[in-house]
Amino acid sequence: MTYVILNRRNLVAAGGSLLATGISGLLLPAGAQSLAPTKSMPGGANNYRKGAPVVARIGKGGFWMSGTVRRAGDGAPLAGQRIQIWAHTTEGQEHEQRSHGATVTDRNGVFRLEMPQIVPVFGQPHGHLAYDSGEFKTVFLRPVMRSAKDKSLEAHFVLERA
Repeated sequence: MTYVILNRRNLVAAGGSLLATGISGLLLPAGAQSLAPTKSMPGGANNYRKGAPVVARIGKGGFWMSGTVRRAGDGAPLAGQRIQIWAHTTEGQEHEQRSHGATVTDRNGVFRLEMPQIVPVFGQPHGHLAYDSGEFKTVFLRPVMRSAKDKSLEAHFVLERA
């Protein structure tokens, strides 16, 4: 059991906390005031192909690239947003057209695309993703997998208006 000792020092500390946070800190629930936009990652645009087609799957599949797309500020999910995905895989290199494809987010801002297993290039197993539809600022991501044996990789976009 925890006992709270009321003494002068504790009362002064509590009063100081109230002054520092203001009375609104007691009345409003905790939460993010603003969700910052995602910054493009160095190397993310390598081998990018503008206009890669929306596909049901890249190659024979077996690996899943997934994530979410939300609006900066309020974090609302963004439906119908095109995400391009490409990587160096067991079926092709990231500069080859067959290693590129795009998908579209669902009503919850979620995307998911099956592709061949990603393999290391330059010592790192990684994927490339891009939002480039124009309504929001273009963002390139280059997430690195923890292990080349992983069967999935996630990337999340927070977009700001162009």
